Amino acid sequence: MRWRPVRQLISPSPVLGFVGVVGLLTALHDAGGLGQRGWVAGLASGAALGVALAYGLVRLGRRSLLPADRVTLTRAVLACGVTALVADSARSVTDLDVLVTLCAVALALDAVDGWVARRTGTASPMGARFDMETDAFLILVLSVQVARDLGWWVLGIGAARYVLLAVGAAGRRAPWLRGQVPARRWRKVVAAYQGIALTVATAHVLDERVVTTVVAAGLALLLVSFGTEVVALRRRPAVDVGASLREPAPLDATVAEAVQ
Repeated sequence: MRWRPVRQLISPSPVLGFVGVVGLLTALHDAGGLGQRGWVAGLASGAALGVALAYGLVRLGRRSLLPADRVTLTRAVLACGVTALVADSARSVTDLDVLVTLCAVALALDAVDGWVARRTGTASPMGARFDMETDAFLILVLSVQVARDLGWWVLGIGAARYVLLAVGAAGRRAPWLRGQVPARRWRKVVAAYQGIALTVATAHVLDERVVTTVVAAGLALLLVSFGTEVVALRRRPAVDVGASLREPAPLDATVAEAVQ
């Protein structure tokens, strides 16, 4: 009897997400022979996705995902496939084509989950957080891929958010960095630009100088976006910061604890 409440909170969604990752990796292997590094990276990212999602749902006392969250979960599964291909070094033209296709579909679905949330009236803080973390992870993985061609400075695009989280989680002198700022469409646009720019760079369809300019512009926009976010966090009243620290968003807590 004592386990009944726990069973009632267990959601099948994280398991289905991991199964989806395994299915995608199998399809990638059948299509182009996914190597060992690709399997390891794909399965590791899929497991991390399942654990973070399960933790967030338990924290909220929810057993199922909302409609828009299911779209985001699909994007997250695709991001795990992208991770596998990048880790496998995209060894052939076929792999590169598949990589770009997965990225394009994931980016297209980014516009769908928000529309579904508004259409069904099921927008939620966790859904927004899940969406943002999926964006951040996909951008991190793509920055690794593009850095191989343009230089390791591109990693600044993917690492910026995680550096900010690490400083906020570990820095006792700046606890205000662990607060949250209201969602702004500007930050969403900047994040979308990063994904598009890095996907275009991955596709090798433009001259290298043009691609370098496009990606460098993305990094500049990202620095401005994060700079304004830091300033906004610093200017928030102490009472607001304290409240956000006492009641972190579910996926915020997961990331913070992982960093610590």
